[in-house]
Amino acid sequence: MRDAFAAHAADLLDADPRTAVVLADISADRFRAAAAIHPHRVINVGIREQLMIGVAGGLALAGMRPIAHTYAPFLVERAFEQVKLDFEHQGTSGVLVSVGASYDWAEGSFTHFSPRDVALFDTLPGWRVFVPGHAAEVPALLDRAVDSDQGAYLRLSLRHNAVPHGDADDTLTVLRSGTRATVVAVGPVLDNVLAATAGVDVTIAYTNTPRPLDSTGLRHLAALTGDTVVMVEPYLEGTSDWLITRALADRPHRLLSIGVGRDELRRYGTAAQHERLHGLDPDGIAARIRRFLDPADA
Repeated sequence: MRDAFAAHAADLLDADPRTAVVLADISADRFRAAAAIHPHRVINVGIREQLMIGVAGGLALAGMRPIAHTYAPFLVERAFEQVKLDFEHQGTSGVLVSVGASYDWAEGSFTHFSPRDVALFDTLPGWRVFVPGHAAEVPALLDRAVDSDQGAYLRLSLRHNAVPHGDADDTLTVLRSGTRATVVAVGPVLDNVLAATAGVDVTIAYTNTPRPLDSTGLRHLAALTGDTVVMVEPYLEGTSDWLITRALADRPHRLLSIGVGRDELRRYGTAAQHERLHGLDPDGIAARIRRFLDPADA
């Protein structure tokens, strides 16, 4: 996904003079050729993530469409004060593109983990969140982020599905229909969800644009499945609970949230091990859904 992002961002620099890329050393090698062509629109501030957001905010004030990029915990958590002040408070917007997701580089330890990033963006009004599940989904999402006048967060990951999915708009994409529950899979967890629910009578819907969540589509699908919803997200468990509750507030419903747990795992291991320990692998998802649908048999 990072390679797809860098290649397409370089194309955007060629095509749109409003665009600029602001880096904090991460991925600078991928923009070396673009920097030679556009030295004033590819800016590497070094390992100064708060400054990176400040520079991007200044470019936005000057009428540019900045794309700021680094690891998720440095882009969002470390620089969140600057996101609030240099974009939100100034009434400007930009495109923030992260790598690392929740625990992609587990060997980098807790400093490189960021399962809370999307929850933080939920505290700011109007930000869109894109979570591709495949590298082929990245260019179109980046185009939409750059073309918009809203703030956009594009969350890249090493975890990915085997093939791309998703529609050209923000609607949920239905991949399988059933009657017992609507299971919404966000971005790179889709393949695990499909494997976990093989042979289970549930509807599977996919989105790589979880903000704004397709509440109209969710209401329609939930009505067909007994207003029973399972939300599977590759970030902090329960992040989307408030949106689902708001979408279904006028009728009784059941909700199961599956995502990255709140316990801190101090033996860092690998991303695959973290996925398993948080119950985001096929076996873990299957067990959670089975207990939710058939608690007496679990």
